[in-house]
Amino acid sequence: MDIEQITQLAKGQSLPLQRDVDAIAIPFGTTETLPEDSVVSVMQAKGSSVSVGFGGRLYLIEGSNLDALGLEPLPRPSLPEEASDEEIEQFVWDQLKTCFDPEIPVNIVDLGLVYGCRIERLISGERIVTIRMTLTAPGCGMGDVIAADARNKILGAPQISKVHTEIVFSPPWSRDMMSDEAKLELGMF
Repeated sequence: MDIEQITQLAKGQSLPLQRDVDAIAIPFGTTETLPEDSVVSVMQAKGSSVSVGFGGRLYLIEGSNLDALGLEPLPRPSLPEEASDEEIEQFVWDQLKTCFDPEIPVNIVDLGLVYGCRIERLISGERIVTIRMTLTAPGCGMGDVIAADARNKILGAPQISKVHTEIVFSPPWSRDMMSDEAKLELGMF
């Protein structure tokens, strides 16, 4: 299964869990185990994860755990070793566009949450990626989860040895930072 196939899951679709699965409670960011044979309802299937409803709460099931939903788990993103600097930068931005706030059906780049991305090459040839990002609200409990999702996806490239995510609140996020596509998706035009 790939990311496009995940988006084919229908909102409201009920799926029985094939095994116990660690899921992230939204908006708290804590990990809880949902038991095998529980029936969850798909709330959002974007990027490489699925947000589900269970027991009156919302949870995020990450791509590596999709087998719990009866789907193929997603492989870790990767990049050929001989990739150019431009291809590595494109890879980083492409991976950021697969990261979603589990409650909002727009990726973090189009949502305007990524303020900048810097890739530095060390003398050893390794690369370090630094991402400056924000949250839609300072108290959002999913900030660490979104940042970890970005780090894990970017670290799929063998040329990247470290990823730092810096969450900042200056300037504060506003709807004006969203792309036109994001505004259209959310009905803000």
